[in-house]
Amino acid sequence: MGLWGTSPFDRGAVADFVGDLEDMADGAERLAAIREALCFAVEETGYLEAPEGEVALVAAALVAAGRPGGQPVDEVYGPTEAIAEPSQELADLAVRALDRVLAADSEAAELWDDSASAPEWRASVDAVRTALRPASESVRGRAEGQGRRRPMASGRTAARDSRRP
Repeated sequence: MGLWGTSPFDRGAVADFVGDLEDMADGAERLAAIREALCFAVEETGYLEAPEGEVALVAAALVAAGRPGGQPVDEVYGPTEAIAEPSQELADLAVRALDRVLAADSEAAELWDDSASAPEWRASVDAVRTALRPASESVRGRAEGQGRRRPMASGRTAARDSRRP
């Protein structure tokens, strides 16, 4: 698989994909390539090979990098330009691709689960998934995870809901 770390960018399989993105003339062309990588993983009904799974993972990480709370693109192995404000539809597609990469019939998941670094890899995938959530859900999720405020049924936090009687 050619890996050297648990970050989505720490894979030999993604180097060609990132290089291709760097060679593309404009953002629309890069966005189409990212969408294609995500769609390939989502639409694969058989065994998802590791290279395609790893490319889908890095494509999802690129989408996540453009979202509020997303991790910046890897400065060494990532492309120089991230996606500016990707749509929620693209983020939802990226989540479905991550689900496919983590599925039982995915070579990437199988190989990682056989390694001592499986928990770190799954944590890096979860971080990408968290950044892909809708902004309101991500904020609420962070507040819940830190135990600061209890969410109300409306989705607002009790401490901020001063308009309610």
